[in-house]
Amino acid sequence: MKKNLGSVLALYPMPLTVIGAMDGDKPTWTLVAHVGVIGHDRLLVSLSRAHYINEKIKTTGKLSINMVGEEMLPQADYVGSVTGAKVNKSNVFDYELSENGTPIIKAAPLSIECEVVDNYEAGNNFDNFIVKFTGTYVEEENLDEKGKISYRAMKPVLFEFPTYEYLKTGDVLGKCLSFKEEH
Repeated sequence: MKKNLGSVLALYPMPLTVIGAMDGDKPTWTLVAHVGVIGHDRLLVSLSRAHYINEKIKTTGKLSINMVGEEMLPQADYVGSVTGAKVNKSNVFDYELSENGTPIIKAAPLSIECEVVDNYEAGNNFDNFIVKFTGTYVEEENLDEKGKISYRAMKPVLFEFPTYEYLKTGDVLGKCLSFKEEH
């Protein structure tokens, strides 16, 4: 029999990302694992309201979502461990500005430029930015022969909350909708 653990946040692992926003004329960054799909044209980025970057996102109405690859994990971990209110994090990553002016990390295997369309404030603790994506930038070596994103090639880092561990992506188990066994 399954044991009821109560109200536990257990939907993990999640892709690890670095969120970027402009802080005046320079970028600021923070590490985020609470990013999710809420539609074919919308994503959700959930940030504790204590994050310095939240006000920058509210001011500009823009952010970038940068998928973390293994080689950039030390810098990603660092930007999640210090606050932009006390530390200038603008030089942690080489970056360029996307077409809509959001900072995207050059070393990230995939970056998404986004515009904020809403902010669902959850209680007193979280800003949940509802964003539409306006551009997706991916390194060419992470595309398959049809020009589609290959997550097998990209190998994004995952975050597992209960143990605070970073994980590698694993093997392919099968194609979606290929397990057609009748029940």
